[in-house]
Amino acid sequence: MSLPDLVLSLADNKQMLGLRYAEWATRAPSLEADIAAAAMGLDDLGHSRVLYGCLEPLGADPRGPQRESDPASLSNLAYFDEPWTEWSQFVAANAILDTAFTAMIEACVGGSVEVLQHRLRKMLMEERYHFLHGRSWLRSGIDSGPLDRAWYEAIEWFGPPDGETATLHREGKLSMGPADLRARVEEQLEMKAPRVTIDWKTWDPVRRRSGAGAVDQHTFAMLRGLEEKKYAPPSAAKQAAS
Repeated sequence: MSLPDLVLSLADNKQMLGLRYAEWATRAPSLEADIAAAAMGLDDLGHSRVLYGCLEPLGADPRGPQRESDPASLSNLAYFDEPWTEWSQFVAANAILDTAFTAMIEACVGGSVEVLQHRLRKMLMEERYHFLHGRSWLRSGIDSGPLDRAWYEAIEWFGPPDGETATLHREGKLSMGPADLRARVEEQLEMKAPRVTIDWKTWDPVRRRSGAGAVDQHTFAMLRGLEEKKYAPPSAAKQAAS
């Protein structure tokens, strides 16, 4: 795993988080939450585009042709593999995972890599509202299942204590290592993460997750633009395929 791999994982997860937020734009418990879901979804989709745009300047774009046909080639967390069916899943993602991704962005901005310093700084201001929204709903109380799962996947995503994230921190490319990132999320949310046991031997350092699995086919088709091609006029579909 390299810095470009980490940035790609961050981009993939921000993209998936944005899509999952947007799916709740008309399903949230209140009109205000509907609007917040739509706005945060647009923010994160925009952030993912900025992050993808950082890959080439970093010197090595790890995206391969398999990303056009294989959902398992995406580096998203298992939490985003399927659409959420409960509001508590939304809240846990908003409070825990969104804050974890922001902590990593903060580590990139505080590191020594100029392209990340300059391009990601604005995200930290835009993510402030995401954090306040997630923390507010978290304090109102949600089921423990999604919350524990979100914590587990966030800690796993930060990587092992002696892994590449720690190496990037020692090299100065990130301003925080795995333990610092976890502590940062705990500090922000004013709560302690649950005790988790992670088998790092089964952890994929590129996808930053354990086990198999991938985003559902419908979402993957939407990501790749296949849905638009399916319903486009014949001339437009032919042009898109060329």
